[in-house]
Amino acid sequence: MRILVISDTHRKNLLMKEAVERAGKVDLVLHLGDIEGADEYLTSLCDCPAIIVRGNNDFFSYQERDRVLELEGYRILMTHGHNYGVSLTPTRLAEEALSRNCTIALHGHTHVPGLANVLGVKIFNPGSLGYPRQSSHTNTYGLIEIDRYGEIHFTICEL
Repeated sequence: MRILVISDTHRKNLLMKEAVERAGKVDLVLHLGDIEGADEYLTSLCDCPAIIVRGNNDFFSYQERDRVLELEGYRILMTHGHNYGVSLTPTRLAEEALSRNCTIALHGHTHVPGLANVLGVKIFNPGSLGYPRQSSHTNTYGLIEIDRYGEIHFTICEL
C-alpha cells in the first residue's frame, strides 16, 4: 500500500498538484490540515480516496479535527497537531495516539518534516508544501509504504 501524505498547503494548489503527480500511483492521499478550502480541488486530483483533517487555518471547514485510520493492521492517528502542542514537543501527541490504541501519529502544523519515535509511537510530519520552515526551506511531502511483508516505511520527499 502506498500513501501520499501532505500538509500545510495553504492554497498553494499548483504545488499540491505537483506532489500528487510526482507521487505516482498511490492507494490513499492524506492531507493533515491547513488546506484552506481546497478540499474539492485535492479530491479532483486524486484517482483514489483522499482523507483530510482540519488545521488551525481551516476556519470554515467541515472536516474532522482528528481521524483514526486502520490500514494493513496499523492504527494511525491523523491530526494537524496544533491541539497537541506539537510546536513545542510531540509528547502530548504520542500520549493521545496511545490513548486511541494507535502506534503511528501523523501531523503537520510545524512546517518542518520529520520522523521520531516518542513513547513507542512513530510520529511522522511530511513538512509543508506551502511555507516550509526547515533550514533548507524546501517544499516537502511524505510517502508511506506498507510492503508485502507488512513492514511500514516512511519517506520525506522534496519538490
